[in-house]
Amino acid sequence: MSDLDTAPYKDPSLSIDKRAADLLARMSLAEKVAQLGSVWLTLDPESGDFAPYQGNFAGADVPQVDLSHGIGQITRPFGSRPVDPAAGARALNAFQRRMVEGTRLGIPAIAHEESLTGFMAQGATQFPSPLNFGSTWDPELVERVGAVIRRQMRAVGTHLALAPVADVIRDARWGRVEECVAEDPYLVGCMVSAYVRGLQGDDLASGVVATLKHFCAYSSSQGGRNFAPAHVGPRELADVFLIPFEMAVVGAGARSVMNAYQEIDGVPPAASRDLLTGILRERWGFDGIVVSDYFSVKMLETLHHVAATPEEAAAAALSAGLDVELPRTDCYQALPAALDAGLVEVATLDTAVLRVLRLKLALGLFESPYVDEGAIELDTQEDRALARRVAEASITLLSNDGLLPLASEPGTVAVIGPNAHDPMALFGNYSFQNHVASHFPDRPLPVTAPTVLDALRERLGEGRVRHAEGCAVMGEDRAGIAAAAQAAADADLAILVVGDKAGHFRRGTVGEGTDTDDLTLPGVQAELADAVLDSGTPTIVVLINGRPFDLSGLAGRAAAIVEAWFPGQDGAAAIADVLFGDVNPGGRTTVSLGRGAGAQPMSYDHKRLARGVPEPPFVAPVFPFGHGLGYTRFEYADLEIGPEEIATDGRVEVACTVRNVGERTGDEVVQLYLRDPVASVTRPALELVGFRRVRLEPGASSRVAFELSADRLSFTGRDLRRIVEPGEIQVRVGASSVDVRLEGSFRVTGRVREVGPSREMQTPVRVTSFSGDY
Repeated sequence: MSDLDTAPYKDPSLSIDKRAADLLARMSLAEKVAQLGSVWLTLDPESGDFAPYQGNFAGADVPQVDLSHGIGQITRPFGSRPVDPAAGARALNAFQRRMVEGTRLGIPAIAHEESLTGFMAQGATQFPSPLNFGSTWDPELVERVGAVIRRQMRAVGTHLALAPVADVIRDARWGRVEECVAEDPYLVGCMVSAYVRGLQGDDLASGVVATLKHFCAYSSSQGGRNFAPAHVGPRELADVFLIPFEMAVVGAGARSVMNAYQEIDGVPPAASRDLLTGILRERWGFDGIVVSDYFSVKMLETLHHVAATPEEAAAAALSAGLDVELPRTDCYQALPAALDAGLVEVATLDTAVLRVLRLKLALGLFESPYVDEGAIELDTQEDRALARRVAEASITLLSNDGLLPLASEPGTVAVIGPNAHDPMALFGNYSFQNHVASHFPDRPLPVTAPTVLDALRERLGEGRVRHAEGCAVMGEDRAGIAAAAQAAADADLAILVVGDKAGHFRRGTVGEGTDTDDLTLPGVQAELADAVLDSGTPTIVVLINGRPFDLSGLAGRAAAIVEAWFPGQDGAAAIADVLFGDVNPGGRTTVSLGRGAGAQPMSYDHKRLARGVPEPPFVAPVFPFGHGLGYTRFEYADLEIGPEEIATDGRVEVACTVRNVGERTGDEVVQLYLRDPVASVTRPALELVGFRRVRLEPGASSRVAFELSADRLSFTGRDLRRIVEPGEIQVRVGASSVDVRLEGSFRVTGRVREVGPSREMQTPVRVTSFSGDY
């Protein structure tokens, strides 16, 4: 038995801090640097072992991998290529055994994976997109999704998820809109906090570390272009882009954060001490790790040109507070040279290593580095049911002239459009389905997903359903449009299924690196839509897409418009259930659907002069934020605001009664907005501060009460302190940001009060006389 066998760091009865400090004191410089790096592994199908992934990215050759001193993280062992879960777990166990038994200190590695729409691996559940998560307006449902991803990831031996995306949508031209939740910072914060709670669980020893990304203001890039600078002032940064991160760090306890790629006022976040240390750690008390977005440390040298050498890039990132370089150790292997050159201090290195060690101890890796290869259960019946429930809850009925819900026998139906019979249309850019189709086209797709056409044929029978593609999502081929229009003319009903094709770097029409200057339907789909609508046959438009389109050419012409986003593996059946009324749609928009690229960037919570003077007609949205119809009607009444005056540290309750006055059980999303008419700095025209989705049976009513702390009125003042000011606050309660049903006000009195990260950031909601069990 060696001295290390009884070392304090191996004693689980000691505190994590004591164990980590003991281990750090025993480490050589090479062992410390190894914990701040990563290795990208893929399974070798012949040997059954993991081997370093070979590829050239960001202008960097593949570094030599030396694992003799250990490693901080393993990059995407299951997500890089199709891997049988049991075989992958077996190989990962072998790799961990190499780390535990084959290195001096026996430090296990953290294995990380993508999990934006579910664990990105073969055999795992492929959930709808984050836009769908947001459109449910149901944080509890999203928390359940996170819990499923946690169970599936832990089952195969992975520990850290590169999700959720906490970016606030600001420009629909940006390709990564499809990875985001909403254009409102509070709604984003509520949803990503729920995801974090579900993913990490009550005890991290059985949980998965959530990684918030992309810190920060990545979604505000110039012109909606990937990597472009974000022209954001400190007040807008604090009051818009930092809010979801702060909610998820301070409120939900997120343990990992990933930097953004772009620059803010000349400084890339990967090298910003103000962001990664000043705000994240010193102001918010974040005690987790900061990981680099892939190759972003190297990009300080190759793209941003704020470093001349790998040593300078590594020193800049580490000094800023970036702990672990992903997806491989391109620059941090130069940290010993950076130390010798005086570019970074040993204490800075030790602090980062200590953070990594604490996280590994919290994950229980020293006690349980291996998994049971024979007990892996991923995509269960319950998991699939949850994925379908998210799809159902998120589908949003944008318009309806009364045609929906359809009769059980609607006559002959022409199902038209490029997304009608393409199973890939249902999946977003960061789904494993999309990854396999794009990079391994000879391999079978991980999921057999019925299409919209399949779902309608199953319901109506082959004989009553006709199909015409019309055109592709991309390209200029119009040859099929005339036949599609004729198919619509010959049918009793047309269902036009159009939208996006998700894909990285212009492999599709939306996704990372797939930005646009045109928000009309991609390719010649708008011409297809015109031809079908001109046929005279009642037409339902179903959108399967990843960004909000300009629908001004469809609104008022289509009998109904249904927004499904990327609804996942059972999304087509959910769409059919909505069309026929088996599901009463209750989704609500989380982005404004505007009138073209010329209005961008634009969101509902714009500043009062953001629309221009005089206001041009193209800035008004076709469908506003928070909008969604259903197959029943709701009335709002009995607004009560009390007390009428509160101190700057007080509380006020805003309550109303919502009643289902229709004939079907349905869901209503009750939304609370505030407006600050006079303040020391300009304020948004409207601001969401509370919401609750309620299910009501016909004739039933609920009393919905929002318990609002004065903290929720705070904003960043002229001196950049977060304050609550006295003055009038206007209250609006309704079914969307535009559909306001009740209005009132209250007054805040007393001195200006400064608030900090300990403030109340979420609005509790109390529902009484609640019917149903949504």
